[in-house]
Amino acid sequence: MLYLVVCAAPPAQAIAELIGLLQEKNWTVCVIATPRAAGWMDISALADKTGRPVRDEYQGPDDSESLPRADVIAVAPATFNTVNKWVAGISDTFALGLLNEAIGLRLPIVVAPYAKSSLAAHPAYARSLQTLSEWGVTVLPNEAIRVGAARDVFDWRPVVDALDGV
Repeated sequence: MLYLVVCAAPPAQAIAELIGLLQEKNWTVCVIATPRAAGWMDISALADKTGRPVRDEYQGPDDSESLPRADVIAVAPATFNTVNKWVAGISDTFALGLLNEAIGLRLPIVVAPYAKSSLAAHPAYARSLQTLSEWGVTVLPNEAIRVGAARDVFDWRPVVDALDGV
């Protein structure tokens, strides 16, 4: 069982491609979206593709459906905002709550950071990525999934390859 945490960045619009590659590797995928990312994706199509609803909010007190236990988590794309909040221990979204719990549970996590160069140059971002690495998270290079200057073509192999190693 793989939780795929998706943040709001251009790769979110092509996340179905990554899901297909993960399914080819026999992963059962649950998509967890940040609230903003949910608006960037076709939630219905992703639910059809995975056979599970896309979650972007905490459950309410009367909700009975819970997620199956994750074996591994991939965060792709992982934005500047999510990375920095995660390292600070902020759980103001369902996605961040899961990521913070995953650190405590010592689940294997692969992160594909995706921040434009001006944000990637911010000292807090580099420190946050280093901290995640020190916590045992597999951190890919920033924008490792970007293909040249294209804003709608992504190479998901770095994520899939990293997951093969966990």
